[in-house]
Amino acid sequence: MITLLVIVVVIAAIAGAPLFAVMLAAALIGFLAGDIDLSIIGVELYRLTDTPLLLALPLFTFVGYLLAEAKTSERLVRLTLAALGWLPSGLAIVALMACAIFTALTGASGVTIIALGALLLPSLLKGGYDERYALGLVTSSGSLGLLIVPSVPLILYGIVAQQLDVGPTFTLQELFIAALLPAGLMIVLLVAWTLWRFRHGEIKRTPFRWSELAGALWEARWELPLPIVVLGGIYSGYFAISEAAAVTAFYVVIAEVILYRDVAWRELPRIMTESMVMVGSILLILAAAMAFTSFLIDAEIPQTVFDFVRAHVDDAITFLILLNILLLLLGAFLDVFSALVIMVPLLLPLAVGYGIHPVHLGIIFLANMQIGYLTPPVGMNLFIASYRFKRPITELYSVSWPFLLVLLAALMLITYVPAISLMFITD
Repeated sequence: MITLLVIVVVIAAIAGAPLFAVMLAAALIGFLAGDIDLSIIGVELYRLTDTPLLLALPLFTFVGYLLAEAKTSERLVRLTLAALGWLPSGLAIVALMACAIFTALTGASGVTIIALGALLLPSLLKGGYDERYALGLVTSSGSLGLLIVPSVPLILYGIVAQQLDVGPTFTLQELFIAALLPAGLMIVLLVAWTLWRFRHGEIKRTPFRWSELAGALWEARWELPLPIVVLGGIYSGYFAISEAAAVTAFYVVIAEVILYRDVAWRELPRIMTESMVMVGSILLILAAAMAFTSFLIDAEIPQTVFDFVRAHVDDAITFLILLNILLLLLGAFLDVFSALVIMVPLLLPLAVGYGIHPVHLGIIFLANMQIGYLTPPVGMNLFIASYRFKRPITELYSVSWPFLLVLLAALMLITYVPAISLMFITD
């Protein structure tokens, strides 16, 4: 009977059954085979509701959807161009910064490519950048903000890791602070490569004008306090994560609906519905993953996997090499939310066994996911950019590889220099 059920689940997974259904079915079969009362599934699903940090997930997701609907992207590009456009290759630096910030706010690289692509690509071409560079930059920068608060994947990793309670403990504030330097490193290396790429001065600088900066600041006046509300409140410890999420959601509604009037009141129910459908799918997968993880722990599968890996991998360096290869492949095939809830319960006990801090693993994980979106043959950003800019996917492969190499160099530093991520972690 158990064998038949396993075959049915495998066939359903191959046929494209929803991920949460496959994971719940696997957990049910595992508990059934172990002669464990199946009411444990309900207990595990309910355990998810006892996570105070879970309040931040729907609120920040709603904020991202609302900002994507408003004209935030246009104001962000104008402000960064006015402030940084005078630098060497200033427009490219503007594109990198704008994409990173917008991805952090919206939590989705695809939204960044679609929303900012129409603004940045023509501007880059008009500014004298060749088409290959401009296409590659916009495509590769779409996921730069996954390590910047209030990135939803960053919050989700914290929730999953804390539920597992493996290794040294950490707070979400510590995770957010730890992610800042790695995120900055990726951006700095891309900027450095851009400056070297156009080192002969072929790109003209945009003259700095106080009037334009003042106009951009005035236009973005209601959104400028947003980083202070989110980052300042969280990093100072004045707000808990859930409180910061609630204040941010309230403030963004006031700014975008009442002050800017970019979004009509009648549109709010639709945006709320769309964002909560997204949250619902994440929570359903997360609840199923927790039930499945309980089965794995009861069956001592993580320990078995660890013993197997330990027998063939002698040191943490080799483990990290194999981990990066695995995560890059996963990033090319899975969306970040599915990868998090499926793989973190398996990888975290392994990593801790090799002396890797859970915060360091989270940074490595999300850095790989960022790059995986850009990795051929099926990286999500490549297909979104191909659709958005109406270019063959093979052309996107060609223009993106220099950016991919730079990001891989950053990943190596993040992976093998733990201090970049753990500088401010005391435990």
